Amino acid sequence: MEFPHTLDAWLAHVEQVHHRPVDLGLERVRTVAQRLNLQLPGTSIVVGGTNGKGSTCAMLDAILRAAGYRVGRYSSPHLLRFNERVRIDGQEASDAELMAQFERIERARAATTLTYFEFTTLAALACFAQQRLDVAVLEVGLGGRLDAVNIVDADCSVVTTVDLDHTELLGPTREHIAAEKAHIFRPGRPAICVDPDPPNTLTQYALRIGAQLWRLGHEFFVEGPSDAQAGSQWNYLGRKTSRMALPWPALRGAHQLRNAAGALAALEALEPRLPVQQQAVRRGLTNVQLSGRFQVVPGRPVLVLDVAHNPHAALALARALKAHRSLAGLRGATRAVFGMLRDKDVHAVVQTLFEQVDHWHLAPTHGERGLPVAALEARAFDQLPVTHRSRHESVAAALEQALAQAGPDDRILVFGSFVIVAEALRWLERRSR
Repeated sequence: MEFPHTLDAWLAHVEQVHHRPVDLGLERVRTVAQRLNLQLPGTSIVVGGTNGKGSTCAMLDAILRAAGYRVGRYSSPHLLRFNERVRIDGQEASDAELMAQFERIERARAATTLTYFEFTTLAALACFAQQRLDVAVLEVGLGGRLDAVNIVDADCSVVTTVDLDHTELLGPTREHIAAEKAHIFRPGRPAICVDPDPPNTLTQYALRIGAQLWRLGHEFFVEGPSDAQAGSQWNYLGRKTSRMALPWPALRGAHQLRNAAGALAALEALEPRLPVQQQAVRRGLTNVQLSGRFQVVPGRPVLVLDVAHNPHAALALARALKAHRSLAGLRGATRAVFGMLRDKDVHAVVQTLFEQVDHWHLAPTHGERGLPVAALEARAFDQLPVTHRSRHESVAAALEQALAQAGPDDRILVFGSFVIVAEALRWLERRSR
């Protein structure tokens, strides 16, 4: 059997294995996992939710590594390199490591077809299974009940937020979506819910299966200022453990306190097997990094990158932009380089951020889910007041014009999709050479 010789060639092959890019279900992936005899060492934490999954995983990873544990983190999607999805002790898995697991999976799957996400999830789990890890932190890709990550029998599960996204697959209401996400909970094990107002379907499922439900505002609490302030601190109050005078997370935005609290609740619930000292929590919160989450690029004008791509994330971004303007002492205009995928609620996102943006630089997205710039403009500004906007053939072209027109006190915001932020990061890499 001839196998691909590069990681890019493997990824191109994996995209063609199954007849549909998304085909939710656990039967295929579980069958191949059993053939591989995949067993994760140590403790496993599964994190799902509409928004905040990546940030919560990054904070768990940073805190646990600061405490001296060996940690594997699986996340998706990636921005620049596939290797970003699989990290061991903070380092991306190498091409060789990933290719070795792809070959194992290809041999084991036989006639069983796997989607891209199923195949790559198995590769990440196989990488972790070969390491002497203390903890695996695993981010759900889509939903929960039928997501490939849910083959893992998690020791602790976290649901960050529940909001409308992927409604064509998960259902039309928060109640439908919450029911899907709740299925990462396990009987008799900690089930952390960070959403301040979870739908009844989530809480009812947790109670029905006998999970140990921890809810923000009930079993654990956040005390702190509503917005990040210079030198500000916050407190985590748990069931038995409180952590006082904590530093603000290095990830920006007031919503990150909720994500941090969810991470700390998971660690409190797992304390008998994963004790973590206060200093490790401080170091982890201070040092955590995650590209594209209100990522501020130094310089003038200020450049902000954010992957917000649904109304709930757009609301968090709008609040973060207001706080950032005050903290950074910005007095100029905000120019948005903006593009979205065709299956997203473009109008609701623009409506949420409309008052925060002075000029819109519209850019297309490409591929099967791409949205041309003319269609983006039509959907984005329907029934909204006339505003300054311009069309561009690419993110790079939009950034060049935004930069040329911006003053030193202005701010350039790049948002709307992982693919838009990825193109901006590539543009930044080219400019720095």
